[in-house]
Amino acid sequence: MTQPAQNVTPKYRRLFGPVLSRRLGRSLGVDMLPFKTCTYNCVYCEQGRTTRHTTRREEYVPVSEILAELDHFLSSRPAPDYVTLSGAGEPTLHARLGDIVEGVKIRTNAPLAVLTNGSLLWDAEVREALRDADLVLPSLDAGNARLYERINRPAPGLPFEQMLDGLSAFRDSFRNAIWLEVMLMEGINAEESEVREIADQVWHSRPDRVQLNTVARPPAESFAVPVSRARLETLAALFSPRAEVIADYSGVPEELDAYPTAGPILELLKRRPCPVSEIAVALGLRAVEVSKLLQRLLEENAVVEKRLGGVAFFAAAHGADEEAVE
Repeated sequence: MTQPAQNVTPKYRRLFGPVLSRRLGRSLGVDMLPFKTCTYNCVYCEQGRTTRHTTRREEYVPVSEILAELDHFLSSRPAPDYVTLSGAGEPTLHARLGDIVEGVKIRTNAPLAVLTNGSLLWDAEVREALRDADLVLPSLDAGNARLYERINRPAPGLPFEQMLDGLSAFRDSFRNAIWLEVMLMEGINAEESEVREIADQVWHSRPDRVQLNTVARPPAESFAVPVSRARLETLAALFSPRAEVIADYSGVPEELDAYPTAGPILELLKRRPCPVSEIAVALGLRAVEVSKLLQRLLEENAVVEKRLGGVAFFAAAHGADEEAVE
C-alpha cells in the first residue's frame, strides 16, 4: 500500500496555489494585503464583507517578504501559467505595487496578471505601477452611480465618474491586455436596460475583452443571486464586441496526489470558498480524500460549511492555522 507523502511544503503566507483558474490556467496567487482590505464592500464578494474599508495606500505587507516567498517557490516548483496579484483585498492599495510588479518580472518569465476592482486607476501612480504587467483584469458592475453605490459600496472619496475616468485613462496609458469583468446579479443589475448602460460605459473604456460573470460562491449578501447561463449568453450580445461568458473550469487533472494535507487546502479556503470538486481540481487531489480531510477540519472548527443553490462550499474559519491541524 502506498504510504502518505510527507508534508514538505513550506507555509507560505503571501503565496497561494497554483490554483486552476478558469481564465488564467494554473495561477500562482500573491496576496498583498491583510484579509479583506478593500476600497469596495461588494454585495457579491465571496470573501464576505469588507473589514478594512479604505482608500489609503500603504505598504501593508513587506515587499521583501513577498519576493522571498516567490524566490523559494520558483526555486523548487515549475513555473505557473500566470503569477497573479490578487488575494483577499484590492492589490492597488499596496503603496509599493510597482516594486512588486518589477520584482516578479525579473524573477520569472511567467506572465503577470493583476486582478483589480479598478477603483484606483484614476491615480497616475497606480497606473504607472501597473505599466509592466502583462494583463490587468479590472471590473465594472454598474452603468450608473445609483447601482454603483448599491453593488460596490465604495469607500468615501470614490465617486462613480472618477472610477469611470480611471478606466479610460488606464486604457490610454496601458499597452498590454485588459480584460474587463462584469458581475451580473438577478434583480439587481441584469435587466436589459441596466446591462445596456454598462455596455455603453465599457465601450468608452475600450478593453481587449469583456467577460460576464455571476455569483458562483456564497456571497457577502444573500440577496446577491446568480443569473442563469442562458440569460448571460443573451446579455453578452449587448456588448460590442460581444462579451464572453466565463465558464467554471470542469476538467480533471491526469495525475492526482492521493493524500492531501490540511495546509494547502486551508490556504486556498482562506481566499475563497470552494466545493470539494473544485478543491480537488485546483490542488490536484482526489475528491474522496479531500472529503475525508474536510470532515476532520469541520470537527476541529478549522473550516466552516456554507451552501449556495444546494451545493456545499467550504471556507477557512477565522484564525484557522494549518500547524494546529496537520
